[in-house]
Amino acid sequence: MSKVENVELTVLCLVTQGNQILLQNRVKRDWRGYTLPGGHVEKGESIVEAVIREMREETGLTILHPTLCGVKQFPIEEGRYIVFLFKCHEFTGELVSSSEGEMEWIDRARLEEYTTVDDFMELLQVMESDDLNEFIYVIENEEWKVILK
Repeated sequence: MSKVENVELTVLCLVTQGNQILLQNRVKRDWRGYTLPGGHVEKGESIVEAVIREMREETGLTILHPTLCGVKQFPIEEGRYIVFLFKCHEFTGELVSSSEGEMEWIDRARLEEYTTVDDFMELLQVMESDDLNEFIYVIENEEWKVILK
């Protein structure tokens, strides 16, 4: 068995302000709906640098002291797609939107009123839990299954 595989590295960040969560109403077809802002880690960039840069690009905010709070992964051709999950409640700057989607502060209690991406609630569960660290997709009998650890 090879110890080398194709890996795609990305980041997501749960930015909070009191009882509000910063979400992006994502417009791309592959993952449409309200979700957390994020993006790809660039070659040579640290994971923390990537989440700070992505938040600035997609939200206009400069996040301070992002905390790694989990990992999401799923299979891709000959490898895996890894998402480093961060959370943050300190930031500076003015909120802006990007071509990725409109940014909105959403009250946590009203979250169910919004159309979120398919796995959003499980993702949030991992990010907000002290007992969970990992969100894994596995394919069993040609069906994608979520495992939270």
